Parts: sequence; structure tokens; C-alpha cells
Amino acid sequence: MTPLAEQLRPTSLDNYIGQTHLVGKGAILRNAIESGKIPSMILWGPPGIGKTTLASIISKTLNRPFHVLSAISSGVKDVRAVIDAAENEDNAILFIDEIHRFNKSQQDSLLGAVEKGTITLIGATTENPSFEVISALLSRCQVYILKEFGVEELTQLLNTAVDFIKQSQNRTLEVKETEALFRLSGGDARKLLNALELIINSTGEPTIVIDNAHVLNVIQKNLAIYDKKGEMHYDIISAFIKSMRGSDPNAAVYWLARMIEGGEDPLFIARRMLIFASEDIGNSNPNALLLANACFDAVNKIGYPECRIILSQTAVYLASSVKSNSTYMAIDNALATVKQTGDLAVPLHIRNAPTKLMKELGYHKGYKYAHDYTGNFVEQEFLPDQLQGTRFYDPGDNPRERETRKLLAERWGKKYGY
Repeated sequence: MTPLAEQLRPTSLDNYIGQTHLVGKGAILRNAIESGKIPSMILWGPPGIGKTTLASIISKTLNRPFHVLSAISSGVKDVRAVIDAAENEDNAILFIDEIHRFNKSQQDSLLGAVEKGTITLIGATTENPSFEVISALLSRCQVYILKEFGVEELTQLLNTAVDFIKQSQNRTLEVKETEALFRLSGGDARKLLNALELIINSTGEPTIVIDNAHVLNVIQKNLAIYDKKGEMHYDIISAFIKSMRGSDPNAAVYWLARMIEGGEDPLFIARRMLIFASEDIGNSNPNALLLANACFDAVNKIGYPECRIILSQTAVYLASSVKSNSTYMAIDNALATVKQTGDLAVPLHIRNAPTKLMKELGYHKGYKYAHDYTGNFVEQEFLPDQLQGTRFYDPGDNPRERETRKLLAERWGKKYGY
């Protein structure tokens, strides 16, 4: 039997729910579609918000050949087969789901066809394309950000599903409460419809009353069916990171095991630990970043099942390490100041002076070379005039950064208030 989510998949922009900033009347992507001239694109957003559906609608609206590949199960050979077929077609569209899972060589295989216009590429990803798509391919694509469904979109989807079920199954559905349904969906339309379908199929009664208690009871009994991809991807990675941040290696290893058992991409786990090592540990223990980076490299070389050992070692180390977000806060503070103050002039004495004219204009004049002074330090100004005395970095309260604070206080205590 065709799943409810597939039965309700819209086939036109007028029936498409959400993403009005892209496909609403007069929106940028809708205008491109209606003009018949779409660029190759990357659709970036959380799962279950209509990326695949939008790609299908675009092909139907433009009446173009439509090829679909999944980056999980396809390789360079599959890509080349589609490109060869597209040579004999008119304006073919190639949709690649989870394009972030393609490696560099697989992404490279798309470049020529996209450049020549043999295919129009539509890639879908839940990960930031700036990190997951090679720059050469990214520069040839327009990135469109799709937003998570809110209550309004989920309500519209639920009402559409209820009307469809009433008509197609001749059953009565009374929706009294939606909180549990919406919470379980997490903004994912597919999860919402899967949950609704489970509830309907759990009884043969002609009349079904949907309330929070009934929803939770049915879903808890059928969790493995409801969450077909296993382990509620975003909830589990959140629990994993929060366990490491909370310095609990036992909980961290448990959530790691849940992800491994659920078939999570090991590079996704390693990448998150690499970010965590800098964001949550930073200079309180610089070795954390080194180990996390080594973990990422090793996992990339080895893969499952052996890489589980490396992932576990790193997760335990990160969870057991002292914590500090001081460098993370420092760059955010500095970025906020840059956005507020704009492009302030670089002080003349620390500018580069490779030419005679620059030297005559005062570039580099008065600069003090630190290694010429006792302790390899001499006080001088490095910030723009308007920001003198502004402190961005505040060392954390841990042994290593207490030493850092002491050193900075000796050198910059009066200037920055350490």
C-alpha cells in the first residue's frame, strides 16, 4: 500500500505547502520556474520539508526529463549514466538526494555536465553546503534555504490529510488535540503523516478521535515503524553533544551507540565532535581539537565497523575534558563588533609596506618588532583607534586558561582589564 505521505505529495506549486519565501506568488524561485529558466541549485533545509517534492514539481511544471539519484546508493558510474542519457534529451534535470554524502570525486563528475548545461542539477541536503559541497560545484549552483515547518504549515498539512482520509476511506476523524502530533513530527511533514497513518491503521473503528494521549500511546508502541530512518537523527545528535558538554562520558557513549546502531554516517559524528572540541573545550585543553581532527581523518580512512572504536575513544576524551567556550564567545563578540562598526582602518604602523611609496606614506612606521624586546613582548596598539581597549577574549575559569589570564594581565591588564 502506498504510504500516506506519498499519496499526499503535491504535484504543483499551488498545492505545495510552505516555503512561500521561495515559491509564493512573486518569490524568486517561483519567478524562475515560471520563466522556464532555472539555475542549477542546492536545496538546503531540514528533513521532511519538501525538497524532493519541490524538485519533482519543477520538472513537471517545465515538462523536462527528470532523473533521480540518491547519494547513499549511487556512485560516479550512475552519475555518468545519467549524463550520457541527458546528452540525447532536452534540458534534463538531475535530482540528487543527500548530495552532501557524495565525496569529492563523485561531485567532480558532475562539473562538466553542469557547466555545459547538459543537465540542470538540483541537489538536496540537510547539511551546510558551504562545508559539504565542493567549491567548484557550489559556484555553479544557486543555494536556496528551505525553512522548517511551523504550526501553520503543519496544521495545513494535517487538515489536508484528514480530508483525504475521510474521502478515501470513508472514516470519521475528529482532531481534538495536535500538540503531541506536532511535537513528534519536529517540523518534519513525513513524520507527521507517518504518525497519523499509524494511528489510523491501529484501529478498524469507523470513527477515530485524535488527542495527545492517544497519539503518544500509539507511537510509543510503534516507534520503530514511525521513525523508519532509526534513532531520530537530530534528537540523538543533540543528546550526544549535550552529554559531552555536560562532561558525562557514560551518556555520551550511550548516545554514540544509538547512532552507530541506527546506521548514522560516521563522518557526521566525527565532524560534530571536531566542532565540539573547539566550541566547548577550546584552549582549556587544546589537545582535544588535535584528537578530534585525528579522529575525523581516521574515520574517513577506515569506516565501519572498526571506526566505532575511534569514535568512542574521542567521545570519552571530549566528555571527560575540562570545558571552556571562551574562544567561541570571543569570535562571536568580535563578529558582532565588526557588523556594528564596519571596515575600520588598519593602524598605519601595523600595515605592510612593500613599496617605497607606502613607506613614504607612513605605512609600517613606528612598528615595534616583539622579538627585539625582553620576553619577546612590547606594548603597542593593534586595534583600530575606535576600538582601543575593547576586550573580546575573556579566558575561562580552568587551570590552563587561568595561566593565560595571568599572562595577559601582566601584559595587558591596564589596557584590557584582565
